[in-house]
Amino acid sequence: MSVVCLRSVVCLLGRFPALTGIDLTVDEGEIVLLSGPNGAGKTTLLRVLAGLLPIHSGEAEVLGHDLALDRRSARRSLALVGHETGCYDDLTVAENLRFAARASGRGTDAVAPVLGRLGLERLAGVTHARLSAGQRRRLSLAAALVRDPELLLLDEPHAGLDADGRETLDAVLAAAPGEGRTVVLVSHELERARALADREVVISGGRVQPETPVRPETEVDPPAPVAAASPAEQPAVPDVSVAT
Repeated sequence: MSVVCLRSVVCLLGRFPALTGIDLTVDEGEIVLLSGPNGAGKTTLLRVLAGLLPIHSGEAEVLGHDLALDRRSARRSLALVGHETGCYDDLTVAENLRFAARASGRGTDAVAPVLGRLGLERLAGVTHARLSAGQRRRLSLAAALVRDPELLLLDEPHAGLDADGRETLDAVLAAAPGEGRTVVLVSHELERARALADREVVISGGRVQPETPVRPETEVDPPAPVAAASPAEQPAVPDVSVAT
C-alpha cells in the first residue's frame, strides 16, 4: 500500500517553482531518505506532504487523501518535525505533550511512555523556555510520537542532538516500521541516515533525480598500463658514426 503518491507535482513559493514536477511513491513501512543540495526542494516537499503548502498542479495523495481537494484530513495521521519545535514556551514538557496528544485526538496515557523513550522524565516539569536546544529537539520528537502518527516527516532530525540523543533517535527510527509507521526524512548526515533508510531519493532542481548506477554500463575499462621495458629488452641503437 502506498502512503505517499505524487505525480508531476508542482509547488510554487510566490512565483518561484520550488517543486517542478516531482514524482514520488512511498510504501507503507518504508524509511525514505531525501538528499540533495541546499535549495533543492526537500523541505518544501515535506511541507507539501504535511498539507502545509498547496500544490499548483499534478496529483498528490497522502494516506489516501487527495491533497488537491483536502489538505487537512491527512494531518490527523501524520506528524512533521521541522526546524521549529511547535511547542509553547510557558508550558512544561509534560504539558506540551498532553496538549499535543489532545490536539490530535489521542489520550494522554501515552505521555509517560514517550517521556521515558526520549529521556525526558527528569525534565517533565521544566518549561519549554528553559530547555537547551538539544532538549527542545527531543521534546519536538516526543510531541510527534505522542500523536502516534502513521507517517512521520523529519527535517534534519539529528541537528542539535548530543551523542546520546542521536542514539535515541536512531532507535526510534529503527523501530518505526514495526510500529506501523512510515518515515520520510531529510538529512545532511548522509552516512548515519543511510544506515537507517530503506532507500535514498535524490532531489535536485525540484525533481527526483534518476538513480545513478555504481558503474555505468557504457563505461569502458581504461587500457592496461604498458610496463616499461627492462634495459635488457631495450632495442639496440645502431652505432652510426658521422663522417667528418
